[in-house]
Amino acid sequence: MRIGLIGAGAVGQSVGALLVAAGWCSELLVASGSQASARGLVTDLEDQAQVTKSRMRVTVTTPEAMSGCDAVVLSPRARFTNMARRDVRMAGLVANGPLIVHLARQLTDYTGVAVMVTNPVDVLARVFAERSNCTRVVGIGAATDTARYRLTLARHLGVPVGAVHGHVIGEHGDGAVICASTTTVHGEPVTVPVQQVRDELAARPRRISDGIGRTRLGPAGAVLDALTHALGLADGTTEMSVRQDTGVWLGMPVTYTGGTPALCPPPLDDSETAQLAAAEEKLHTAYTRLNEEI
Repeated sequence: MRIGLIGAGAVGQSVGALLVAAGWCSELLVASGSQASARGLVTDLEDQAQVTKSRMRVTVTTPEAMSGCDAVVLSPRARFTNMARRDVRMAGLVANGPLIVHLARQLTDYTGVAVMVTNPVDVLARVFAERSNCTRVVGIGAATDTARYRLTLARHLGVPVGAVHGHVIGEHGDGAVICASTTTVHGEPVTVPVQQVRDELAARPRRISDGIGRTRLGPAGAVLDALTHALGLADGTTEMSVRQDTGVWLGMPVTYTGGTPALCPPPLDDSETAQLAAAEEKLHTAYTRLNEEI
């Protein structure tokens, strides 16, 4: 497996380290807006590979040279200061959008799996797919949201995380939909304190950013999860942002069998259905705004 990694920031660094440790990636190609950061990351990963006896080869390259990769991870971030306290991820729309459009031009007709990390991930996954003509684009975010949801609810109820089954879908952001109506614990329905859970989902990334500067390990884990499923290395269900019939990318459970995806939307009650429709409209409006800006 040859993986391309575009972006050598916090998430890119963590993804690289996870791939070295995973053992199934034979070659990692790294590109960044700064050649110095790309070379620095490659050098650091080479050291890790040597210490851990990994056989993975790591090289500096350009996005255009990644056309033959099995998958490309898109995690660039524009230089801007995000001062938003609400819709934090959406605040990167205008700054990060041109980066993704430029990468889409460089990877036109790419046939591998493209994993979008850059926020707002749902909008930018759509932009990259439509501008590059790549048909295998997924965005991370829903997997991290769902993991945080299950952990938060398990702690609230005092049960093991593995006992909680439930999803967070829709937008990776303030428009996320907590599927409380179908959430179960030990296979039984449960009353979910939705507002309390929503508050914790919003607080966790802020707590991480305030403490260490930027979220990195959770998103990097979601990237590895997306790669292993989309490349057929593992079967199962995971949450990803994928194209809906309307053309909008939304987070949904996706079941992979041998790398082939099948969308598995959970049943929703009336409130959740309305929330999902609102998230879809919000993301389409943001997509239209970005196209106008570009």
